[in-house]
Amino acid sequence: MNTPEWLKPGIYGAVIGAVFVGVVGFSWGGWVTGGTSNDRAVAMSRNDVVASMVPVCLAMARSDPARADKLATIRAASTYQKRDALMTAGWATMPGTDAPDRDIAQACLKELDL
Repeated sequence: MNTPEWLKPGIYGAVIGAVFVGVVGFSWGGWVTGGTSNDRAVAMSRNDVVASMVPVCLAMARSDPARADKLATIRAASTYQKRDALMTAGWATMPGTDAPDRDIAQACLKELDL
């Protein structure tokens, strides 16, 4: 097939333009692939669940009869062990679950200002 000579610059321009638009769109335009958008949606929903469970953790901390002892233990722990101490206290174990949640413990610790 013979293409007319005047058509070649148009085809080259269309191909180069498509590549340029793709590069600019994904790097600066905010375009993302389906996998990236799924990962972001999962992370956002996880953050929302953690944020909604922090008041439950705080309520459990307020109503715990051994609160003073547990708070003293958490305060005595090093900075890196406070989250584990809060998890051991049982305040990061949500009703209906068997194990404490690390993210909820971290967010609850931040709200308790310890």
